[in-house]
Amino acid sequence: MSKDFDPAHNYKKTRKHVGYIERHVARPDTYEKLGFKCGLEVHQQLKTEQKLFCRCPAGIYHDFNDFDAELIRHMRPTLSEMGTYDGTALMEFKTRKNITYRIKNDTTCTYEIDDTPPFRVNREALNYAIEIALMLKTNIVGELHITRKQYLDGSIPTGFQRTAIVGIEGEIVLKDKRIRIIQLSLEEDACREISDIRHERIYSTDRLGIPLIETVTYPDLTTPEQARDAGLFIRFLNRSSGRVRTGIGSGRQDVNVSIAGGTRVEIKGVSHIRNIPELTHNEAFRQKALLLIKNLLQERILEPEKWNIRYRTINFDVSDIQYTPIRNAMEKGWKLVAVNLPKFRGVLSFFTQPGKSFADEISGRLKVIACLEYPNMIHSEDQMPVFDEKLLEKRSKILGSKPEDAQLVFWAPEEDIHTAVETIAERCRLAFLGVPNETRQALADGNTDFERVLPGADRMYPDTDSAPIPIKEELIDKIRRGLPINLENRIAQLENWKIPSHCFNYILRNNLSPLMERIITDFNIESIFLGTLLGQRLKYIEGHHEAGPEFNYDSIYHLFRLVRERDLHPEIISLLLPVHYRYPRLDFDSLLNSAGYKNYNVKKIPADISELKRIFHNLKKSIHPLAEYNWIMGQLRPAVLGNISLSELSKIVREEQSKHKEPADV
Repeated sequence: MSKDFDPAHNYKKTRKHVGYIERHVARPDTYEKLGFKCGLEVHQQLKTEQKLFCRCPAGIYHDFNDFDAELIRHMRPTLSEMGTYDGTALMEFKTRKNITYRIKNDTTCTYEIDDTPPFRVNREALNYAIEIALMLKTNIVGELHITRKQYLDGSIPTGFQRTAIVGIEGEIVLKDKRIRIIQLSLEEDACREISDIRHERIYSTDRLGIPLIETVTYPDLTTPEQARDAGLFIRFLNRSSGRVRTGIGSGRQDVNVSIAGGTRVEIKGVSHIRNIPELTHNEAFRQKALLLIKNLLQERILEPEKWNIRYRTINFDVSDIQYTPIRNAMEKGWKLVAVNLPKFRGVLSFFTQPGKSFADEISGRLKVIACLEYPNMIHSEDQMPVFDEKLLEKRSKILGSKPEDAQLVFWAPEEDIHTAVETIAERCRLAFLGVPNETRQALADGNTDFERVLPGADRMYPDTDSAPIPIKEELIDKIRRGLPINLENRIAQLENWKIPSHCFNYILRNNLSPLMERIITDFNIESIFLGTLLGQRLKYIEGHHEAGPEFNYDSIYHLFRLVRERDLHPEIISLLLPVHYRYPRLDFDSLLNSAGYKNYNVKKIPADISELKRIFHNLKKSIHPLAEYNWIMGQLRPAVLGNISLSELSKIVREEQSKHKEPADV
């Protein structure tokens, strides 16, 4: 690399050329100019007793080190019905992974490890899926056809996932537009990954086979915020059915993004919907960057089909290099391989995502396909170079590099070098085409990393072990008659109750509207108080304390019933709730005692206010007009809570203050 080339400057220049801006300053027209389009695939486990195609219990998890047996498998691709191979299957086969499954007898049987054909589909799961499909306004299929979807990453021991379309062509309604639903499918969940290092991948089978629904939208979402709102709506709709599991790992999203001139890229396994805007924003600009790189390369290289890399094993002395990954590789007897990329000067440091450049596109594929863990390469456009000038000259000399070329060096065992070289060449050739079809892993910082080649239609084929299942109109009508209140009406209900909007997400996420309806109806509780109690107070408690093993939201109804029976004011529940949340089995008297409740004679309030006024002025705490009122309220609140409402207390304090107003100083 020429001394006059500054990688840091090139990164900043290309970031500006891409037009990248932070998401918080982007506007809807930012995405309109990009041609931003997005669709969602929302996965949610169903709350059934048993798994989908066997009779093992669903929803029971165990520690990764708690298992009864291990099973090792090697996956290989098979021909589709059309006599072709799926690209993802071929890519996974290249990795030469050893797949180990940790099996617990309590949650796994011979079906999960592909030693037994599937049982008949779980009818409870099918009925739940039909119910949610109807809530999405989809058309229910007349006959359920179970198909196989190839997964050679080892996440399913059979090498395929059994899945079936339940409903097609529905819609959801956001504030500003209608979003079309392509389909809702019923499928079995995959294994939980324990680790994936080099050629060894380990899974737990406890989650495998749990019934799962997948809701797929059309690419109707035109901003990252719309994508988030659609994800939340589908999540809340699923939960409002009462038929789905909640908690960590029970739901996740795949997000499909494209821009004008780009192609569909799937961001896989987005666990938190709040991350969707940042991920989709950065992916849109990543695609813009890749299209600009394509234009740059096409200007430089007129015959891309003749373009090829050149590589050599480095055999000069690098023993004095202090870079730990290279030193560790040398100690293990690995090889250092230098690669020349003709006319790629300025491409490796070309901005793609915040803090990332095109070099990371290559590095990501080396990790996944060649199984070389990070960090796995250095390159000629590193902003902090590892090689000194002398070694750089040696590297360029053995490669026969020219000033307009770029170089990289990777380290690998002998047996992985061929795959690594193939991977580098393939990713560079894809740069001539723009944006490759691929699945990318969501990262916590809002960026993404390569996960696998995007699967094609070749991986889907009928399941010969499962007969079609008729879905009768009588069943559909029966389920339709029992549907819960739809989500649009639930949102309107919260608005009519005048619940603060910042409480909506928590209430809808936990499907608390039916509970609120019962409490308001049965105990005549003020809706605003109840909404903030649940959507604000309970949310805070949940974020700062660990729930007792028997706590559930319905137990809050019984708290209100006990408060009513004792003729206490409902506001006492704000004191009782933190204790009840942690110790749900505590009896009511102990609960009151732990919360500090005292039976207070409200007739004493005027006299107590008079005494508190005297103390306040003796303390000379403040001359601010509201200081006395605030201090007195603070002193009386713990004593009167449960005996009188705080609004009534406030009124009495105001009245007593006006009766005994201090004369102004002369």
